[in-house]
Amino acid sequence: MSLSSEGLTLSAIKGVRLGAAGAGIKRSDRDDLLVIEAAEGSACAAVFTRNAFCAAPVIVAREHLAHRPRWLVINSGNANAGTGQRGLEDARRTCRALGQLTGARAEHVLPFSTGVIGEYLPLEKIESALPEALGALDEAGWARAARAIMTTDTRPKGASRIVEVAGVPVTVTGIAKGAGMIHPDMATMLAFIATDANVEQASLQACLSEAVDCSFNLITVDGDTSTNDACVLFATGAAGNAELNRQSAAFPLLAQAVREVCEELAEAIVRDGEGATKLMRIVVEEARNEVEARNVAKTIAHSPLVKTAFFASDPNWGRILAAVGRSGCADLDISGVSIWLGEVIIVEDGGRAASYTEEAGRAVMSEDEILIRVALGRGGAQQRVLTCDLSYDYVRINAEYRT
Repeated sequence: MSLSSEGLTLSAIKGVRLGAAGAGIKRSDRDDLLVIEAAEGSACAAVFTRNAFCAAPVIVAREHLAHRPRWLVINSGNANAGTGQRGLEDARRTCRALGQLTGARAEHVLPFSTGVIGEYLPLEKIESALPEALGALDEAGWARAARAIMTTDTRPKGASRIVEVAGVPVTVTGIAKGAGMIHPDMATMLAFIATDANVEQASLQACLSEAVDCSFNLITVDGDTSTNDACVLFATGAAGNAELNRQSAAFPLLAQAVREVCEELAEAIVRDGEGATKLMRIVVEEARNEVEARNVAKTIAHSPLVKTAFFASDPNWGRILAAVGRSGCADLDISGVSIWLGEVIIVEDGGRAASYTEEAGRAVMSEDEILIRVALGRGGAQQRVLTCDLSYDYVRINAEYRT
């Protein structure tokens, strides 16, 4: 079954149901509480933020992951981060409340929160809305769920893939939220993915970790890693395929589908970056290794000077050059570095390209999607990072976030 809402066309996952409700956590006019149920026997994999001040629900979810969880409970409008011991107890109480309504043990529930940092969860509101969310559980609930987890997002984000694995059709569907405080160091703000494939637990975890590393970990909106970042992948086994593991011949097909869903969700986050008007693809080539290529690309992507120049459509290429120079490449021979805006070469032989004109650079900068390509001339590795420009609206949105 394909489900379409607000531009999303998502495929239902056999064995997964989603239900949303309005708890009035921050606003009274929208869903802000989500419950996800996976079928008995489902495998569950997850990755979490590496921020040292990780939120209480992240700590509890890490503890519960080892207990083969079947339930997720997610609230928006309040991050339950920076809340100390009380925050931990609130997250655990939320798990207990869902467990009491479903007959599940609290350890079978993973809690997630997103929103304002430093405020305590309004537990009474959440507990009062849980029955409504459970009553709304539906395999067709993906699009509504994508809206329920939004904070400053302007639109819901979702993606699906269907592949044939050893002769059996297998579906992967995911949703995500995120627009600001985006520089994942494991995943995105929040992402929830499911497949009906039958996958061995350790292999599912490897599949998710690898997909996250080449998707969510290669995007940035503002260079800020959230306290609450998390990404979860359920595998229900309802498709009926023989169990897959990393040695299975068909495993790469599933891994590719998961990776493509993650990549589509990650790009949607950058496109919806707070105040963003442009999508920038930064490709670094001819690096000594992938780590070096990633560092150079992220240095460019994080530069507020680069990002504001792109917002203004100003081909101030010296800002890109400076970012490459301070990216930490040991013994960089600048005479071997070349830089392009789209198809226009702007730097070669250690300085401005002889063929470059301001008019050509401005023409590229006026586009909504822009490729920045850097060739370091010192190896065969490459990496790509997605980012967006930095506009007046980004400052306004974050200055007014708590008002």
